[in-house]
Amino acid sequence: MEGSQQAVDLSKHPSGLVPTLQNIVATVNLGCELSLKQIALRARNAEYNPKRFAAVIMRIREPKTTALIFASGKMVCTGAKSEAQSKMAARKYARIIQKLGFSAQFKDFKIQNIVGSCDVKFPIRLESLDSAHGPYSKYEPELFPGLVYRMKKPKVVLLIFVSGKIVITGAKERKETYAAFENIYPVLAEFRKVQL
Repeated sequence: MEGSQQAVDLSKHPSGLVPTLQNIVATVNLGCELSLKQIALRARNAEYNPKRFAAVIMRIREPKTTALIFASGKMVCTGAKSEAQSKMAARKYARIIQKLGFSAQFKDFKIQNIVGSCDVKFPIRLESLDSAHGPYSKYEPELFPGLVYRMKKPKVVLLIFVSGKIVITGAKERKETYAAFENIYPVLAEFRKVQL
């Protein structure tokens, strides 16, 4: 899919641009107490350093993801590039835990955060955008090079950079990521930096 330019459905994406999903964070309840020490000792792809962090960190190659597995049986799965991949990865981790002899189930799978990115391919006047959208935006270039834009509907946060690169985070569904981008696109076009 990378590299090949597909026709964009302009009824769904009027800007002609579709944000790329970069990371999906999901949670699952395995429904049983876990011995993290046992898991760390017996699983190949696991690391556990209780002094540093109270969870086993486990990785799989396909789909390339990382899971944080807690003694309570709660698990966080990160790194997937689509909802389907996220669910598949979470199921694989649950299966690994089952094979280690725990009565793990697969309950309450929920996507908590979707991170997407997009490049509008033109520079943006962040100072002007910030002063025009005061209540929603925060721009402190000494602290962070991007403008932080807190959109109310959908409730997401956008990081907007002078270069025209945008990061959209906080969505629970892909369509929120897309809606947020379509909402902000006309604003970005309005504050486009004119190249002399």
